[in-house]
Amino acid sequence: MGAAFFYHLTQSPLEQALPMLLGKARGAGWRIVVRGTDAARLDWLDQKLWQGRDIDFLPHGQADGEHDALQPILLTIAKDIPNQASCVMSVDGAEIDADEVKASDRTCILFDGFNEDAVAHARVQWKALTDAGCSAQYWSEESGRWEKKAEKTAD
Repeated sequence: MGAAFFYHLTQSPLEQALPMLLGKARGAGWRIVVRGTDAARLDWLDQKLWQGRDIDFLPHGQADGEHDALQPILLTIAKDIPNQASCVMSVDGAEIDADEVKASDRTCILFDGFNEDAVAHARVQWKALTDAGCSAQYWSEESGRWEKKAEKTAD
């Protein structure tokens, strides 16, 4: 059973934190789906990922392409996961349910610490997932490096 890891972004913008987490997930051998809420925002993230340093290259694609099932990292707004991902990353408040967390190796929920609505939404997600029996960890970078600030284990 997987766990939900909440990443409270206060030092790094999404376009810096996401590639770091994607690299770690790929290093673990996982396929990943990055779920957002807005196609234009995912287009923007797609461009940011392509503009990264060659050494940090993250092969990826956007959903609804010819080779979705083959993508090691797939960006989508859809709930389905055509690339057999074992890691789901939620950005911009994309919904994650308890069944997804339990079925995955890892679920990452990244949220902007300077956006009050995003923080409130993350709190609602934490409560819903932990109330449903999911393990969860809360990570903050307010000190300048990532630190685990809270953890709730599955019942």
